[in-house]
Order: sequence, then structure tokens, then C-alpha cells
Amino acid sequence: MASIDNLLVSLFVDEVVGGFLVTVPPGHVGCIYSIFRGVLKNVWYPGMHLKLPIIHRVKLFNAQLIEYTIAKDVVLKENKEIMGDEVINAVTADNKFVAVEATALIKLDTEKLPEIWQNIGENFVSKVVRPVTRSRIRKVLTNHTLAKALSTNRSSIEDEVKEELRDSLRQHGLHVENFYLSSLTPIEGMAIFEEAKVVEAIESPKTAEEIINNRVISGNVPKDGSGGQG
Repeated sequence: MASIDNLLVSLFVDEVVGGFLVTVPPGHVGCIYSIFRGVLKNVWYPGMHLKLPIIHRVKLFNAQLIEYTIAKDVVLKENKEIMGDEVINAVTADNKFVAVEATALIKLDTEKLPEIWQNIGENFVSKVVRPVTRSRIRKVLTNHTLAKALSTNRSSIEDEVKEELRDSLRQHGLHVENFYLSSLTPIEGMAIFEEAKVVEAIESPKTAEEIINNRVISGNVPKDGSGGQG
């Protein structure tokens, strides 16, 4: 999705004057890798910097505020490191399914960038941002009924998800500035199917004895627990 930017700029920075100088453009920061020392602790901010050819490689990261968009037109097959996600299905407190579309505003903690690159690598969107965002959205929605989620609790849900994301992503060097719900769409078919499963479980509970008897029928465990040996 062209309108969604990445936290990582995939190309190395432009090298000039025989590779001794590199330029970091506005809105970005550079992280330095040394073939002898690994990822260095210092970060390069916009401007021209001196480096050692061959020894040093500089990677660009986006230091601007970025939209992490959860929407129908996001296709992860094209790029798993895209700053966004496909529609998230969640369950409300009253066991109703909803499709969630939303936007989170995220920014890198540039001081922790070397640590992020060293410990997580370049795929931190798919490794950290996406799974954390999915789990926190689903966690919050389990505390709200469908009716209230669609009306009075909407702003409360946004605030709760924002705080959950802040607490979870801060340790990974990511700041969550805000979170907005774009839409909550009930998924009627999934809700009906789930309710039918609950009713079936209530009407036909499985006791421990029934489970054992079923295993006897399959030939795994006899009723007397003797292991089937005569």
C-alpha cells in the first residue's frame, strides 16, 4: 500500500566522495553497522557524516510520526514489513464478533534504535508491532459489549487500546502517540455460529466419565484403567 510508510528504509544511504561521506536526509536517522564491532551505539541525525568505506554500512530509519493503518486495502502478502495490517477480527464481552479497522500513530525512539536493530532486527514490524497491536485490540474489546462498543464506549476503547499499546511497545523503543477507531463492523455469521457452539456445549456437557467411555470405544483406555491387558 503506497500511502503507508515503513519504519525501515530498505536502501543504504547514498555514499559520496569515494564512500567516505554519507548524507542522512531530513526526517530520518542512520544506524551504523561495523563489520568488526556489529551495530554501533551512536545514531546519525540528518546531515553529512564521515564513515570508513567497506568497514561501515549505514541503514536509514524513518524518524517521523507514522500511521499504522488497519484496513481492508492493506495486503500483507505484498510486504510483511508494511506499517499496517489487514482487518482484525475480535470478540466482544457478549460473545459477538466484530471486524476492526483503526489507525495508530507510532514513532521510533531514535536513541534506542541501535538496540532495536541489534535485538530484533529489521523485521520488527512483523515481529513486534503487528502481533502486539492485534493482541491489545482483542484484549480491550473483550471488556466491552457490542452495543456499547458501537456507541457510548467508542472513545473509551480508543483510550484503553492506546494505553495498552504504549505500555507494550515502549520497551521495544516505539512511542504510540494516539489510536483511532475507523470502524467496528459486526460479523453476524460468526456470532451466530459461535452462539450455536455455546448452546450445544450447554445442552450436551462432557463429563469425565463420558470422556473415558469415548476413549474405551476407540480402544485406547478400558473402563477399569487396566490398559487393556487381560
